[in-house]
Amino acid sequence: MASEGPADIALIGLAVMGQNLILNMADHGFTVCAFNRTTSKVDDFLANEAKGKSIIGAHSLEEMVSKLKKPRKIIILVKAGQAVDSFIEQLIPLLEQGDIIIDGGNSEYTDTQRRCNYLKSKDLLFVGSGVSGGEEGARYGPSLMPGGHPEAWPHIKEIFQCISAKVSDNNEPCCDWVGNDGAGHFVKMVHNGIEYGDMQIICEAYHLMKMILKLSNDEMADIFADWNKQELDSFLIEITSDIMRYKDDDGQPLVEKILDSAGQKGTGKWTAISALDFGVPVTLIGESVFARCLSSLKNERLAASEILSGPSTTMEFDVGGDKKSFIDDIRKALYASKIVSYAQGFMLLREAAAKFDWNLNYGGIALMWRGGCIIRSVFLGNIKKAFDNNPELQNLLLDDFFREEISKCQDSWRNVIATAVKLGIPTPAFSTALAFYDGYRSGQLPANLIQAQRDYFGAHTYQRIDNPGNFIHTNWTGKGGNVSSSTYNA
Repeated sequence: MASEGPADIALIGLAVMGQNLILNMADHGFTVCAFNRTTSKVDDFLANEAKGKSIIGAHSLEEMVSKLKKPRKIIILVKAGQAVDSFIEQLIPLLEQGDIIIDGGNSEYTDTQRRCNYLKSKDLLFVGSGVSGGEEGARYGPSLMPGGHPEAWPHIKEIFQCISAKVSDNNEPCCDWVGNDGAGHFVKMVHNGIEYGDMQIICEAYHLMKMILKLSNDEMADIFADWNKQELDSFLIEITSDIMRYKDDDGQPLVEKILDSAGQKGTGKWTAISALDFGVPVTLIGESVFARCLSSLKNERLAASEILSGPSTTMEFDVGGDKKSFIDDIRKALYASKIVSYAQGFMLLREAAAKFDWNLNYGGIALMWRGGCIIRSVFLGNIKKAFDNNPELQNLLLDDFFREEISKCQDSWRNVIATAVKLGIPTPAFSTALAFYDGYRSGQLPANLIQAQRDYFGAHTYQRIDNPGNFIHTNWTGKGGNVSSSTYNA
């Protein structure tokens, strides 16, 4: 095995995110070895963006490994899935006990769990780290969510926390150890799901202002800019204002020329699937995924728009001459829905922590998302305070601050949804957030009838209020018999 080299860390994958992370590490005084499967990219990078910086190149994995200080630290930043496994297999024979492989891509947490177990059997350390913030975040300070083998953390902590975004007066890094095996990638998955939800509720606010109040894009840009100075202060609200204001070459708003068919890469879907697997009602993120699916049915929707009737959205909505009041109602509906979305996201994190025995620091996670990432917002500081005040907090909605905030928004929230329903304007995320809130605050739901129905047709049993410890089957018709099916919780 070659002797120790000069590089502190290596990175495989010179797409935009990989290049920017390397430049970020070099800016913070670390020597980085760059490698790409197409080695001409290495030479191009060294001759241009990396010129004059503490960045060296390698034209083979063997050369890359030979240039690394021990324990060797290697970040893989390639397309999730088979490509990651392929590089891991190529690296294993080149590495020694205690060397560290880091997957910085958007991998499924189950893959990270599998890789942790596999590499432990090879006496190697593995880290699956969420990286959020896009190209700019990677270059100047992302949110980093590392998890995996905890023995690796002391060796990568300085690098990760140096290059991450910083927040608050204490310059706290938006990076800390998340937990064992797949915890880092699970937290990143939930982050991405919340991102889907945030984007959807912002789009619903835009749609309501456009269709009901007939506001111009410049007027909406001003409104979003104003909201960005209040409790909705966030990266996504900020860029929405910029998007609303941006003009095409003919002076018309560019956003109105973009096809209304949204794409997705799957991380929001993974969040929704995990929520279903764990039995956690993460309804807003699920509805946001389905909203994108519905948007993609563009041709069907165009055909249906000629056939299916509904209220006229061209009618002038009577807001009593006070558009400003209804705009404020929309802001409050957006804020209340956002609170519900994050409450649901943290419910999913709590369930996963229990299932996999992860000791998640929920306040710390909120801090990691406070800067650098796509969902960064002032709002996350309130979440951190909630968990700092009560680390065992069962649900964000039960925190005094969020309970009061929802209460202040409630009338406006209901008014906006009722108005949208009357005018036939879809608000799936606003509506499902309110439905969840009303369900969560209800001491009595109609699930007793569901249990009776299940027992009637399938002998699945039920529990009585006056005897909750026993599962009972009733012969509802006198013909069904008294033998029950197996009891289970769905």
